[in-house]
Amino acid sequence: MSRIIEYQIPLPISVEEYQIGQLYAVAEASKNETGGGEGIEVKENEPYENHEKYGSGQYTFKVIHLASKVPRFVRWLAPKGALEIHEKAWNAYPFCRTEYSNPYMGDNFKIYIDTWHKPGLPKDEENKNVHDLTGQKLKKREVVPINIYDAPEHSSDYKEDEDPRKFQSKKTGRGPLESADWPKKGDFPLMTCFKLYEIEFKWKGLQTKVENFIVNAVKRLLHNFHRQLFCWLDRWHGMTMDDIRKLEEDTKHHLDKTRHEGDVKGMKVN
Repeated sequence: MSRIIEYQIPLPISVEEYQIGQLYAVAEASKNETGGGEGIEVKENEPYENHEKYGSGQYTFKVIHLASKVPRFVRWLAPKGALEIHEKAWNAYPFCRTEYSNPYMGDNFKIYIDTWHKPGLPKDEENKNVHDLTGQKLKKREVVPINIYDAPEHSSDYKEDEDPRKFQSKKTGRGPLESADWPKKGDFPLMTCFKLYEIEFKWKGLQTKVENFIVNAVKRLLHNFHRQLFCWLDRWHGMTMDDIRKLEEDTKHHLDKTRHEGDVKGMKVN
């Protein structure tokens, strides 16, 4: 049985702005997670057209090299070379489909993510079920709200210059966020990122433990990422899609060069 989790992340950003901000933040976050033999390897990044399910947009294929970013008990059990995740994404913004797999586990490990970026907040009537779930999937859906105002659960994740409670944009005047109910108190655009994860993990004796780890790790990752995205607002606001494609190409070369250098970077687990 798969787990179905919908993470809901409200942001003081418009849907149009988020398209640029998300791509910028992904490129920068990739650099922060790559080094010491681990991190992200970009295999493909190119436009696609007329996909039977995901329309037209940008296709990416990445290989994520892991070790310190998985639980210790998985490191003990997994054979050498098995700690590698393949990410395929079809970005037909404002919708995106992402799929994760592991060559070693085959059909025993899959994560499917459908993401919608919508104006407004989760409580708005038109946003109650943006993925149009029905039947068992709707009943199984677990909703996990993420508020970028909240401090990170792990103190090691905190950075003062990435704190929405302290950041104020010079370009837009947005921020700092004054309280947990910031959407009610600011004169700024509002949108919500709705990320629906369907997690399939079949490993006898470990299924529940690993699924719980994935659910919590994703919440931590999305929380940190979107705090960064907002606090980097002045870096990416005003960029064009041509600027982003140039940044992505430069980032690919940077990742290829630095993946095998220096120390392991980014979010680690015990």
